[in-house]
This record gives sequence, structure tokens and C-alpha cells, in this order.
Amino acid sequence: MPTQVALSFSGGKDSCLALYYLQQEGIAVKCLLTTAWKHPQTTVAHEEEHSRIHEQAERLGIPVHFIETDFSTYADDFVFHIGEMKRLYGIDGIAFGDIYLDGHREWGETIAERAGVEAVYPLWADASEVAALLRKFVSLGFRAEVIKVDSEKLPQSWVGRELDEAFINDIITYSDVCPMGESGEYHTYVYDGPIFEKGRVD
Repeated sequence: MPTQVALSFSGGKDSCLALYYLQQEGIAVKCLLTTAWKHPQTTVAHEEEHSRIHEQAERLGIPVHFIETDFSTYADDFVFHIGEMKRLYGIDGIAFGDIYLDGHREWGETIAERAGVEAVYPLWADASEVAALLRKFVSLGFRAEVIKVDSEKLPQSWVGRELDEAFINDIITYSDVCPMGESGEYHTYVYDGPIFEKGRVD
């Protein structure tokens, strides 16, 4: 098991919960890696501004590095930056917040192998366990809001909703939606929780 890792970080619930679990396991998260499009200058997963991720990283006390990329060079850029993190921080692993999609895990493990580190999946669980994982996120005191939804799966009006018990009770009524949004049904921004220093990220 790696002892020093970089964490693939979107600023959302999965990567923040992964960070919490890594810290609980005594694994040092030396840096965060966030993918961002070269054009426009927003994050790949959530279309966030760089400044919002920087604010989170500052409160986490962990340096963040942006992987500026596009579709044609995405994997190669990821491998290159993991190599840079090995040089800068001596990492021996790269952690991901994926939960149960085998294709995502296979991609991450391939990237890690190419970069000469080990892939770590602290949230990995069966699909039947994701509702419990969402409840765990809320019960730990994390605070997050929905910033993006797949309007074919969830109401657009859910943008801006807090992740709380009411949210959990609503989302589990959708039989074709993962409660954790593992297939991109919704995305979040985490602004408070046990991994952060005091004060809200706005």
C-alpha cells in the first residue's frame, strides 16, 4: 500500500470523502491533481474556475497542481504530471475517488502503471452500498451543494441544493440514478467538512 499519494481532485464529494478516508488510514496526501481544459480554463469534471479549487486547497493545506489538457492528450498529460509529482513530492501512489465503475478503475490503474506508481481507491464499494456512502458523507459533517446535473436524469432545479437528509431521501427514489452520481448524474462542490480548516469556501 502506498504511503504518500497524489489525489485526483475535482472539489466534489467523492474526492473530498476519498481525502478523508486516506487521512484516516494514515496515508499522506502530498498534493492534489485537478484536470482542466486548455480552452476554456475550467475544470474537466465540474466546469469550475481554477480559483474555487485553489480556495479549497488552501483550506486543506495541500498544494494543488492543474493538469491542462484536451481530449487528444488527456492520458499522456495525466501520466506526465504524476511523474512530476513523484519528482516534487516523492509520491508512490495516485488516489482516485471512483466507487464502482470497473472501466474507471481500469483506466486509473493503467495510468498509474505507466507512471510507475500504485493506484489507490479508498471509496471502492459495491453499487448497492452507495446510498450508505452518501449518508456517511453527510453524517461526517461535510457540506456540499449541487453545481451541475444531467437534466435527462435529474431536475435542473436541483442545482444549488444542499446535500442533506432531504436530498438523500429524494435521490434514492430515482431507480435509474446512482445516489452518489457515479455516472455523472450530478456534481457537487464541497465547502465545509472535517478535512477543512475553519471558514466556508465561497
